[in-house]
Amino acid sequence: MASDIQAAVDLQVDGNGILVATMDLPGRPMNVVGDALMQGLAEACDQLADPAVKGMILTSAKGDFCAGGDLDRMSRWTRPEEPFEASMAMKKVLRALETQGKPVVAAINGHALGGGLEIALACHARIVLDDSRLKLGQPEVKLGLLPGGGGTQRLPRLLGMQQALQICAEGADIAPAKALAMGLVTALAPDRDALLAQARAWIAEHPKAAQPWDQPRFRIPGGDSRSPAVVQMLAIAPSVASLKSWGNYPAVTHIMSSVFEGCLLDFDAGCVVESRYFAACVMSQESKNMIGTLWYQLGAIKKGASRPAGIARGKVGKLGVLGAGMMGAAIAFVAAKAGIEVVLLDTTQEQADQGKAYSQGLLDKALKRGRSTPEQRQALLARITAGTEFAGLAGCDLVVEAVFEDRAVKAEVTQRAESVLGVDAVFASNTSTLPITGLAQASQRPASFIGLHFFSPADKMPLVEIIVGKETSDATLARAFDFVLQIGKTPIVVNDSRGFYTSRVFATYVMEGIAMLAEGVHPRSIEVAGLQAGMPMPPLALQDEVSLSLALHVAEQTKKDLAAEGKNHEEHPGMAVVRRLCAIGRSGKKAGKGFYDWGLDEDGRGKALWGGLSGLFPLAKAQPPQRDLIDRLMFAQANEAVRCLDEGVLRSVADGNVGSIFGWGFAPFHGGALQFVNGIGAKAFVERTRELAARHGPRFEPAAGALRCARTGTLVGSPIQD
Repeated sequence: MASDIQAAVDLQVDGNGILVATMDLPGRPMNVVGDALMQGLAEACDQLADPAVKGMILTSAKGDFCAGGDLDRMSRWTRPEEPFEASMAMKKVLRALETQGKPVVAAINGHALGGGLEIALACHARIVLDDSRLKLGQPEVKLGLLPGGGGTQRLPRLLGMQQALQICAEGADIAPAKALAMGLVTALAPDRDALLAQARAWIAEHPKAAQPWDQPRFRIPGGDSRSPAVVQMLAIAPSVASLKSWGNYPAVTHIMSSVFEGCLLDFDAGCVVESRYFAACVMSQESKNMIGTLWYQLGAIKKGASRPAGIARGKVGKLGVLGAGMMGAAIAFVAAKAGIEVVLLDTTQEQADQGKAYSQGLLDKALKRGRSTPEQRQALLARITAGTEFAGLAGCDLVVEAVFEDRAVKAEVTQRAESVLGVDAVFASNTSTLPITGLAQASQRPASFIGLHFFSPADKMPLVEIIVGKETSDATLARAFDFVLQIGKTPIVVNDSRGFYTSRVFATYVMEGIAMLAEGVHPRSIEVAGLQAGMPMPPLALQDEVSLSLALHVAEQTKKDLAAEGKNHEEHPGMAVVRRLCAIGRSGKKAGKGFYDWGLDEDGRGKALWGGLSGLFPLAKAQPPQRDLIDRLMFAQANEAVRCLDEGVLRSVADGNVGSIFGWGFAPFHGGALQFVNGIGAKAFVERTRELAARHGPRFEPAAGALRCARTGTLVGSPIQD
C-alpha cells in the first residue's frame, strides 16, 4: 500500500525545510477524494510532524487541484455506515493537517471543487492561480449530496452562515477574484512559480499558524445559530429554499440542518452532525438518480457512447446558417464563439444584419459584466458574415437551416444550398417536429442530410438533439456529433420519427396541463402542480413561451401528413383549448396574451394568468387532489419516453434521460424520464398509469416496455430476456 500512497501524494522537503506535498493520483486524469489520496495526505501529516519541517505546501501535479469525491466509490456503498465512516475518516486526516501547529498552505493551480475545496479549507491559507477559468465551489448539491469533508462547518466559521449556505445550497462555481473578495481564499498569484513563491512566503510569515475556529475566543462571523440576526435569516431560508426546490431535493434541507445544528456545537461535534447528514444524502433515491444520469450517463455521452465508432474525429472550420431569426442568430453566435467562421443568410440584408446584431447584443452584455473584452467581442463578430447570397456557402463543412417550419420553404433552401456546397459537406435541418427522412427527399445527397434540433435560446440551452434519417450515413452522424461537442453542447442521438424524442415527450407535459384546464381544474393549481413536480416552468406558461399558434401549426401539419399516409390522427384533448384561444387572438407570449397576460411590469417582463380563463373554462365544483395533477404531468412524460424506447426512436437510456433533463427540464431529481420509471419501480409505475388511464383515457395506458419490466422485474432499457 505504501507505493500507492507515495504515488497519490509525492512528498519532498526543500532546502528551507518546507514540505511540498504534490497530489498526483495514479491512473486518473484528476485528483479525487478516496482512500489512496487520503492515505497520502495522512502520510504528509506524519512527515509534517518532523521537527525539521517548518510547514507544508499542498498542490497538484495535474491540471486541476482536486475534483472532489470519488463517485465510483460512493456508488458501491449500500449501508449508511459506509458514507458516515468514510466522511469521518477524511475529517480525521484534515483535522490532523490543520492542528499540527505548523502552517499549511494550499497552492491551488486549477479547479478545487467539492472535496477538493474542503481539503483546501483545512489548510491555513489558500493561494490561487489568477485565472478566470479556474473554478472553486461546493457543487455536491447538484448531485443530491452535501459537502462531507467538513465544508458545512469550515465555511460558516470562515465566511459566516449566510454565505456558507449560499455556497453549499446553490452549488455555483466561484471565480478566483470573487473568492478573494468574499474571503474564501487568501491571495491570487499570476503564475505557478509565483503561486509556490507566495506560499513559501506565507509560511515564513506565519510560523505557528492555526485555524480561526481553533482559537480560544473564536466567534462565527456574523453570529452563530443563536444570534438574532442569524435567527431572522434562518427563519426565511427554508421558505426561500422551498420556493426553489419544492421539497424535492433533500440535500438542500440537509445542508441547512447541518449548518444550523453544527453552528450550535463546537467544531468537532459539528463535523459528526455533518457526516450523519452526508450519509442520509448518499442513501437517498434522489442522489442515486442524479449521479446515475448527470454523472455516469452524461459522461458516457460526452465520451462518444452515441457516436459511430471507427470514424476519425473532425472539426467544422466554416459553418453556414440559413435563417437569421432568433434561432439561426443564436446558432451563429455559439459557433463563432467556438472559433468557427460563420456565414449567416436571410432573404434580405436587413434581416441578416439583425441576426448578426443578436451576437452584438450578447457580447455587449458580457462586456458590461466583465466576461469579455472589446478585442474578444470584435474578433467574434468578425467571424460572422451576414448576407443574402447562397454563393457565400462555398467552402462550408456544415450548413444548418433554421427557417420557418414549412416543408416547401425547407426544400427550397436545401436545394439552393446544395448547389454550391462541396461533396463532403453536411446539410442539417433544425426542425423540431418534421421527420428528417421526409425533408431529405429534397436533397440530392440524403446520406449527408441530418437533423440538428437546437433548443431556444440556443446560446443558453445545453442540448442538441441529433436526428438520424433513414439514409443518413454514419460518417454524417459522426461529423454532426463532433460539431455539437465543438460548440460546447451536449449531443443526444435519436432515430427519425414525427416529433423525434424531445418535442414528442415535451408535448405530453404541456398538453396534459392544458387538458386539465378544459376539465375545470383551476389554472393556478395546474401551474403549481408543474412546479411541485420539479419542472422549471409550469405547463400553461411554458406553452405561452413556445407559442400556441406554433402548437396549432404543428398539429395541422401532423394531421395533413398522416392523412396523406392514410392514417387517422387522434388529437390530444388539450388541442381543443389551444384552438379556442388562438381563435380569439391569444396565441402566446409574442402576442402579449395567451393563457397569461404578458408585459405587465414597467420593464415588460411581468405576467399574470388571464382572468378570462374561468369564463371560457368554468371551474369544476370538485377540484382534484394536487397529487393527481402532479402524477398526470409526470407519468404522461415518462410513459411516452418508454414508448420512444420501445419504438427505437431512442437509441439508449442515457440519451433519453439526459435529453429529458437538458432538453425541456424534466425534474432532475428523478434522473430523467426513463429513470423516473426505474426509480419508482416498473410495477408501481404500471399500476399508477392504469389508474390514470381509467380516469383520463387510453393515452395513459402503460407502454409495452413498462409492462415487460413490471412482469420480469427488470429496469427500463435492460436487454429483453423473455
